Amino acid sequence: MKKDSAFALLPFLVFVILYFGGSVYAGDFYALPAPLIFLAAVIIALLQFPKDSFEKKLNAFAQGAGDPNIMIMIIIFLLAGIFGEISRGMGAVESAVNFGLQYIAPRFMPAALFAIAAFISLSLGTSVGTIAVLAPFALGIEQSAPGHLGILLGAVVGGSMFGDNLSFISDTTIAATRTQGIGMREKFRTNIKIVWIPALLSVLAFIFLSTDLSGVPGGVRGSYTLPKILPYLLVFVLALLGLNVIWTLLTGIISSLVIGFFYQDFSALEALQMMGKGMSSMFEISIICLLIGGMVGIIRHNGGISYILAHLKRRTNSAKSAQLTVAALTAAVNACTANNTIAIIIVGPIAKEMSDATGAQPRSMASIMDTISCFVQGVLPYGAQILTALSIVSFSVSPWEVIQYLFYPFLIGVFIMGYILLQKGNPMAKER
Repeated sequence: MKKDSAFALLPFLVFVILYFGGSVYAGDFYALPAPLIFLAAVIIALLQFPKDSFEKKLNAFAQGAGDPNIMIMIIIFLLAGIFGEISRGMGAVESAVNFGLQYIAPRFMPAALFAIAAFISLSLGTSVGTIAVLAPFALGIEQSAPGHLGILLGAVVGGSMFGDNLSFISDTTIAATRTQGIGMREKFRTNIKIVWIPALLSVLAFIFLSTDLSGVPGGVRGSYTLPKILPYLLVFVLALLGLNVIWTLLTGIISSLVIGFFYQDFSALEALQMMGKGMSSMFEISIICLLIGGMVGIIRHNGGISYILAHLKRRTNSAKSAQLTVAALTAAVNACTANNTIAIIIVGPIAKEMSDATGAQPRSMASIMDTISCFVQGVLPYGAQILTALSIVSFSVSPWEVIQYLFYPFLIGVFIMGYILLQKGNPMAKER
């Protein structure tokens, strides 16, 4: 490993310029293939410092990409993809949504959509998938009682970020816990203490603001089957009890298959095809994990990571300052990439080393990265969440009409900063 080198950080800079600049030029942050841009950054990292052995840099890439945390992360991603697709295929999402909408009074529709979005995203582990499911309901309500689409979509998007932040099978949770080397239950217990008040305040805000929704029809009817919701509850409870996430997901997959076969929702061949589709949906993020891990490996070999840490340590002489630094880095990377998972994977290794150096609790670092990234991602007008919601309603409202009702993302941003600044006790004390 070389001495500290700012030049070794060039691949990071190249990625930001190509991805952010190219996306702004294209007018779409999801038009450019992220794996290709990361590959270009990896090639630049390999070509740097030509006097150094190319084989050594290639080995550094392989060691970084093959890090045990990254390998386990990819397995979890693939299993989460299978579970999400199989549960959807046997009708779990429709049953959960229809059950929730069955007994809603008109004035409580936005608050109910927020709560349903929170439950669905907690179960599926995906905010975009939740928005894709619930945004059509918001559009249907708007067609019956015009003038409320902004608040309805704000409720859906805000609720979806609840599960994105907390779900045991969310890719952000997986990335945050694996990079910090902690269990999901540890991160959940820290996280829930931070976000339950913002969630409650968001529900109250929607109830208060929706008193004029008298034109919204009540009893949005749809069929549901309660046993189909059980795999979601099972996965949540098992993960909360501390069962290894791989066994938890396998249990969820098997229970979804059994219920699906019992209700004849799919054949054996269709189930296999769904499982393949679920895995395929996680291929891109898995490749990105490998490329980022390898790129970080080369940058570490070239002295880039030690350069960052040496300069950050001058300003991070305590756990609190380290946490503030990680929060700022995560927010900045997320704003540039418009992808909270990528932001966590990039910042995660730096956060881990800063945690080890300052005594900051790994579970706190994981919660901070996940919560800050969900705050930023949730309110980005060019983020996938808002763009998905707007595309489903044919962009009939502006992003700002939705953003003004994103109470939950803004509140978790405020509360996570309060959590960092108001922590008590010895900031240098390691957790036991």
